[in-house]
Amino acid sequence: MSSDTLAKTSAAPDIPEQADSLRIVPQRRLGQWTAAVAVLVLLGLAGTSVVRNKAFQWGVVGDYFTSDSVLRGLWLTLWLTAVVMVLGFALGTLLAAARLSANPVLRSVSWGYVWLFRSIPILVQLLLWFNIGALYPELLGVKTVNLFTPIAVAIIGLTLHEAAYAAEVVRGGILSVDRGQIEAAQALGLSRWRRWWRIVLPQAMRSIVPPAGNMLIGTLKGTSIISVIAVQDLLFSVQLVYHRTYQVIPLLMVATIWYTVVTSVLGLGQYYVEKHYARGSERTR
Repeated sequence: MSSDTLAKTSAAPDIPEQADSLRIVPQRRLGQWTAAVAVLVLLGLAGTSVVRNKAFQWGVVGDYFTSDSVLRGLWLTLWLTAVVMVLGFALGTLLAAARLSANPVLRSVSWGYVWLFRSIPILVQLLLWFNIGALYPELLGVKTVNLFTPIAVAIIGLTLHEAAYAAEVVRGGILSVDRGQIEAAQALGLSRWRRWWRIVLPQAMRSIVPPAGNMLIGTLKGTSIISVIAVQDLLFSVQLVYHRTYQVIPLLMVATIWYTVVTSVLGLGQYYVEKHYARGSERTR
């Protein structure tokens, strides 16, 4: 045995001892901890200020939080949000199908609709529909003042506005599905309905659900804008109260808390719906 081999053999037992003697020093993140402490201090100060500030009048907030007028306004807000989302996505799906069709007329009409209603602010749209009687005093022999009530104006204006965005959401979800899977379904002889229902839609929903959830929450909060046309939603209900009592801040806090509660519930529902459609993919969170 050579001298080099003997040297290597004699040095081998020392390696584990040297490894055991090494001390692992954790990386110091002084900046991160400092920022975290600063954020917690600021949050604590903000929370203390909100709780101890008498101008919020938390007792008044508790008195009106479940009052009949506020709950009626909340119910109208929830009902209107549901109706607008259902009608908006129904119309948006038709527009998306037209945009993806081979017919150039349908594609052009769909593109023009989306362009137009995304260009006009929702408040302007509501005011235009609210004053439609100035353009058309009668429609089909019925006075528009009787036909277009404030609730009808809110539903029409919000639905047409949401449909423009829903069309792009649905179109983007459909385009996210790999074309090869549709062709494979065609090769297997599946009907057009089964291809869309069993192949395209489940995969498209992975891309549709997140923006659709955001639209739902945005629509819920966006309904507050209909207070300008005297629809007694949640915001308008609290406005009626504080115009009478002059307790502006506590009544606005009532509306704020209700909007926060409902959007939190909707956000939780969105999480589970996303998790359901993410099954079988890498994105399960």
